[in-house]
Amino acid sequence: MIYLENVSKVYSANSPALDSVNLTISAGEFVSLVGHSGAGKTTIVKLILAEEKPTSGLVFFESLDVHKIKSRDIPKLRRRIGVVFQDFRLLEKKTAYENVAFAMEVAGKTEEEIASEVPHVLDLVDLSHRIFNFPHQLSGGEKQRLAIARAIINQPELIIADEPTGNLDPINAQEVVRILKKINDLGTTILLTTHNKDVIDSIGKRVVTIDKGKIIRDNKDGKYVL
Repeated sequence: MIYLENVSKVYSANSPALDSVNLTISAGEFVSLVGHSGAGKTTIVKLILAEEKPTSGLVFFESLDVHKIKSRDIPKLRRRIGVVFQDFRLLEKKTAYENVAFAMEVAGKTEEEIASEVPHVLDLVDLSHRIFNFPHQLSGGEKQRLAIARAIINQPELIIADEPTGNLDPINAQEVVRILKKINDLGTTILLTTHNKDVIDSIGKRVVTIDKGKIIRDNKDGKYVL
């Protein structure tokens, strides 16, 4: 599904953000990309989303060369990818239902589709009881689960969860991980970036470790080792 071939990204000649990175993520995988702050995790995410261009190398989403597509076609690519951020990025004046519905409206879905799908997705992330609550009425864990619901509502092929547990306590962090694993079990590819060892060890899936712009380890057994 995702292929990075000899990808380098240089912002400063003295310290490249990425240095000849090769990475393949297959459809249906759950891959955790780990490393200290500044290791290069966010740069990889930005390259996949076409927010940045590589200095050299190729980035593919399936057969699509991400950085050869025209600017007007980038939104089509991003509709195939759901993104969950550390800081939630919810619409504070909209209810949980309306936050998720808005993502469907932007994608051109009908009112009938919205009315059918939104309650189902909120149930999937265990927020049926919060459907008419506003973000300020939700806990941190509930906000992140709502952000996940918004990310998956249009059935993307890939979910990128960029430090989704960074602002959460251990209990809520594990709840978010449980939801992500459930979504992966339903067939969606997950790319999780984090530096939280406890989160990684609880997932038990593939772990790719990056340090100073280089992939230094690719473990299938789901352990975070630095």
